[in-house]
Amino acid sequence: MGAPRRNRRKFDKPKDIWNLARINADNALIKEYGLKNMSELWKVQSELSRIRGNVRLLLSGAAGMGNVEQALKTRLIKLGVIDNETPLEKLLELSEKSVLDRRLESVVYRKGLARSMKQARQLITHGFISINGRKFTVPGYLVKAEEEHKIGYYKPIDIAPASKPEETKVEQPSVEQVEN
Repeated sequence: MGAPRRNRRKFDKPKDIWNLARINADNALIKEYGLKNMSELWKVQSELSRIRGNVRLLLSGAAGMGNVEQALKTRLIKLGVIDNETPLEKLLELSEKSVLDRRLESVVYRKGLARSMKQARQLITHGFISINGRKFTVPGYLVKAEEEHKIGYYKPIDIAPASKPEETKVEQPSVEQVEN
């Protein structure tokens, strides 16, 4: 049967876990991007921390790191976070927003396939969104630059707001009628 899969956390918690300024900034990002909870943001922050750590190693001149630089730049170019001419030093300035903008739910919202970030997340989890005809149900999927124009509906859906029927006005009794 084999050993069970070893599930590991994909994020590191912030060192200043109860810092009110950090919490407010994180909550603003969560609200803006429609994230489910803090751990989704922490995954992005941890990934950026790993990228910055690799860039710092490369800038320090560590021997034998030539392949790492090319692999790192290639991955970020494929994701559409940077372009070919971006110098290595600029990778230290990447923000959470640059990665959060590449999430599937953000791209679906920006393309107009959903009216809000929350609705984009719901459409994805319920199987209404596809990339190149393949259904995706993971809102946190990082969309590659070449896949962005291939995003569409997997099954037909109308997201237009439902029109409300004309409300009939109910005549309110006047004060004189109530007293009688």
